[in-house]
Amino acid sequence: MQTYYFDMKDGVPVRDKSGLELVSDGAAIAHSKVLADKVRKENPEGNPDLRIVVIDESGREIHREQVYARNV
Repeated sequence: MQTYYFDMKDGVPVRDKSGLELVSDGAAIAHSKVLADKVRKENPEGNPDLRIVVIDESGREIHREQVYARNV
């Protein structure tokens, strides 16, 4: 199991200091999608630049999950 961190970014990052142990990068990416859905439900009118950035225990960014759809 590896520790993954789920930072919130919309310009200024909010760091996840505790992390979460998961079995794989895929599981961490799936978790970021669940977090994004939770944020959308709690705050439907959020910043379109908000992302959840998944960082592995070595500090490598493995995924960015956009929380809100961008209006084009």
